[in-house]
Amino acid sequence: MGMSTVIDGSASVTINDGTILGITRGTAVPSTSGTSIDFTSIPSWAKRITVMFNRVSLSGTSQPLIQLGVSGTPEITGYISMASMITTTSNVTRGATATSGFPYAYIGSAISEYSGSVTLSSFGSNIWTCSGSIVNIPEVFNGTVSGVKSLAGTLNMIRITTVGSPATDTFDFGSINIMYEG
Repeated sequence: MGMSTVIDGSASVTINDGTILGITRGTAVPSTSGTSIDFTSIPSWAKRITVMFNRVSLSGTSQPLIQLGVSGTPEITGYISMASMITTTSNVTRGATATSGFPYAYIGSAISEYSGSVTLSSFGSNIWTCSGSIVNIPEVFNGTVSGVKSLAGTLNMIRITTVGSPATDTFDFGSINIMYEG
């Protein structure tokens, strides 16, 4: 018996095991309230997920994090990660490390807005790596994030949260979206 393949108008290809080849973009979520934003129902076949930030701002200077989840619950320990930012005006380097998530930006003040993308890639065996680039305006910081996380099972959700040091802040501007591919 042959394998069935379906090509739809979205430029995606579906193989008979349910795998979709191509890029699927989620629905942008306003980051204008609350302390976390969840993207759920990520399919088990997803091998690369891109989290996109459009002028996202927080009410204070808490460390923003990306957390990966299994069975709809984010894992909050075991991350090996770092974000580093360098200012283009004075060449000052700032950084943040975290074990409770991937710190995707360095927040200089409550008026900071950050934009850019972070890519999460499946290494295999429920291990995910993280790499991305973010710009922080108006502080004129450009930065990177990288890291690795071993999950207890198959990833099916991502949480973007403001929970970190020094306090818990709320989102107050911008939007966030994801794309995933097999």
